[in-house]
Amino acid sequence: MKGSSAYLILFILCVLPLHWINAQDVVPHKFNIDQNHIANFEVEGRPDFYYLLKVRNTLDEPFVYCTDMAPGKDGVVTLKESIGAYSAGHYQVLQYPVSKPHDSDGDGIDDLTEFVNPVNQSPFNAAKQINFKDGAVHIPTREIFTKLSFQHNGVSDIDPHLKNLQFVKFYIVRDNPKGAQLYFMNSNTHQLHASFKLATKINSGGGFGEIPLELRGEIVFHQNLKSASGALGVYRFEFEPNDSFSFKKVQMAYELIAANMPFLKNNLAYYPMPNAALPLYHEEKKLYDRSRIPVLLEEDILADIDYMALNQAEGYGLLRKMEFGDIPGIRDIVIYESLPNEMPRTGGIISAVSQTPLSHVNLRAIQDKVPNAYIKDPANNKRIANLVGKYVHYIVKQNEFSIEESNLEAVNAWFDALRPKNNQIPPLNLTRTKIARLDDIRFDMSDSFGAKCANLAEMRTFGFSAETIPDGFGVPFHYYRVFMEHNGFFEKIAHIRSDSTFIHDATARDKQLQKFRKEIEKGEMPQWMLDDLAVMQNAFPKGQPIRCRSSTNNEDLPNFSGAGLYDSKTQKPDEGHISKSIKQVYASMWNFRAYDEREFYRIDHFAASMGVLCHPNEKDEILNGVGVSADPIYYTDETFYLNNQLGEDLVTNPEALSIPEEIILEAGNKSNADFTVVRFSNLSNSKLILDKKYMAQMKDHLKVIHNRFKRLYKAENDPHFSIEIEYKIVKEDYLSIKQARPWLGANTSSGVDFYEEDKIADTPALHFFAFPNPFEKTVHFKFENKEGGGVKIELYLLNGTKILEKSLGYKFAGTYEEQVDLKNIVPKVTGFIAKITLEGQYKNHSQTTRIFKK
Repeated sequence: MKGSSAYLILFILCVLPLHWINAQDVVPHKFNIDQNHIANFEVEGRPDFYYLLKVRNTLDEPFVYCTDMAPGKDGVVTLKESIGAYSAGHYQVLQYPVSKPHDSDGDGIDDLTEFVNPVNQSPFNAAKQINFKDGAVHIPTREIFTKLSFQHNGVSDIDPHLKNLQFVKFYIVRDNPKGAQLYFMNSNTHQLHASFKLATKINSGGGFGEIPLELRGEIVFHQNLKSASGALGVYRFEFEPNDSFSFKKVQMAYELIAANMPFLKNNLAYYPMPNAALPLYHEEKKLYDRSRIPVLLEEDILADIDYMALNQAEGYGLLRKMEFGDIPGIRDIVIYESLPNEMPRTGGIISAVSQTPLSHVNLRAIQDKVPNAYIKDPANNKRIANLVGKYVHYIVKQNEFSIEESNLEAVNAWFDALRPKNNQIPPLNLTRTKIARLDDIRFDMSDSFGAKCANLAEMRTFGFSAETIPDGFGVPFHYYRVFMEHNGFFEKIAHIRSDSTFIHDATARDKQLQKFRKEIEKGEMPQWMLDDLAVMQNAFPKGQPIRCRSSTNNEDLPNFSGAGLYDSKTQKPDEGHISKSIKQVYASMWNFRAYDEREFYRIDHFAASMGVLCHPNEKDEILNGVGVSADPIYYTDETFYLNNQLGEDLVTNPEALSIPEEIILEAGNKSNADFTVVRFSNLSNSKLILDKKYMAQMKDHLKVIHNRFKRLYKAENDPHFSIEIEYKIVKEDYLSIKQARPWLGANTSSGVDFYEEDKIADTPALHFFAFPNPFEKTVHFKFENKEGGGVKIELYLLNGTKILEKSLGYKFAGTYEEQVDLKNIVPKVTGFIAKITLEGQYKNHSQTTRIFKK
């Protein structure tokens, strides 16, 4: 028996690893959890030993992870973790003799050698030593993290989701706990994992477990987020956007990163990236809930954002806090708790809630070069609140805003410089006098049907499947003008506009325009017009709701979006004749926001005309979205930017507090997996709204739309040209594209820009319009002269050639009418520019309009 026992002991000694012979289990004499909820251990030390702290994640598994090491000494030796504490049974303290040090990470280098060479080596990391220019294997201090980190400035096309954040990328290979290699990349040298791997020649082979054998990601610092300990400052770790790893792998990465960032104070958290990781996180959520891994979700990160520049610009104006129902003025810098869907031009925008980047409000801000930003709690921001009611100078920059007190003189000078010097005359061709099918309308007919109608019709020639671009009809401008003249509405609005209260009081102007719109909706249509519209209405299937969409000659143009100015209506089957909806669309030409926008840009209200695009109404859509064939928000290259929202909550006119899904779609790769979810919709429960199968289709279609319109708009040499589209995924589960227009800021030459007058318009001194328009033989020029002076009428061909000049002599202040016979003047020409000039006492006043033959 004694011999057998001796052989058994000898056998055990032979088969046991050497470190188990050297290692001795030490019972701590003190265990406590500090204010950061971190485990602390104290043991009685000896200088000829060093001490290791090990941990196990469950009580039925071995002690796998080494989390701290301390050299021995006479007296108390302290060991501690850097992340949230377990109960005492999860920990083990071992002591090893200094004379025979252990190799805890299995990399062939003993613990003591690695311990005294921090940054380059680590006892808890099997990674090989690398040059600091490339990275590190251990980050002992916050200062080292900062040296390795990169502050994304928002310009790079790499990692747009890291814009304005400090981060260090990491690379884990051979991803089993024993022998796992963690590299912290010097993210100033290497912004791509691939370049780091090539430079360091790391080997990802070997290992075992689930594929892949590489875990790549980044550690991002959020200074304003509260950690699990309650203190400010969180380090989130995440993997590549399209990578998804099981809970076990995430847990391994968490323990490995924490052990090699000992300066952490229980402020490391896992962020499951939206594309792929988040769905798996939801499947395994119970495992995370039972673990010590804090999980950071998008809504937590959003709490860290206290400023977001929607449109970088500057402006001057009166700083006003807007209440429900308030109407802002053109020269107001407005503060909104939440933005209204419809808002006229202002001098600048501050909102207390995050905005939709592609909302009508922000598109107008971009068009108007108006500063627009989300600023957290502006009412309690002293920089802002102390200036309410005062004139201010407001600047929105990428990472900050400035606002300071100004004066009325500076405000006036600013707006005088912004407005066009000359009257703007939108394109108007009244020679097309019949409702046309979309298949008979082309891009160059936008001066008769509006760009919205013409562009949609043009897309029907792009080779997409039949259901992608709606079929329907275009009602030309001719109908609008005949309707307005038939009811005397042009004369009516001319009289309204001459009222000084209308001119100077925004609230009064809004009320008078409301009244005028109601009159238009009750207006009488000529019988032939009713007949034409009835034929069009009956061409749609019986019981089909018809969407009647505004398509004016002063929206969707290269240099003037007009986004959100005009209304579209749906004609329901039980609402009778479609003239009801057509007149509602016509009335929206005189919306307050549209009127003020045209007035600011000196767009001729009497040349502005409304066409109507009619197609089947799609209801109960799965989602609606807006896409741009570029990335105008994060400025990434070779990408498309998409906003999506569930159901009928429009991206362009979002409900209050609605946050759309933001996707950056890789434009150059055909794989539908190449995308980045910047932000989930707040209505989607952290799930992807736009199905991946539509992303490939969206890529292909946006490329075609971009390339075709780039040629049509003669923008081949404009590197900034891009197209914006609106689309839906309908309940029948197909993509429907409903609109395309140039993204603001593109340099295009399409023949649809506004004509300009020669001199500054001065409408209070002179008002002028022509009727009937179109005319048959004669045209009447009616003008109101408020100053007195010599008056002359000039007539030009559309190419600028003068063909008539008629002097009317001196006219005292008053209203006059002059008839001109045009039947024998260039009989084959159907359009003219008519100009009237008042030679006033101090300066000349001119106005221009366009007239056409029937």
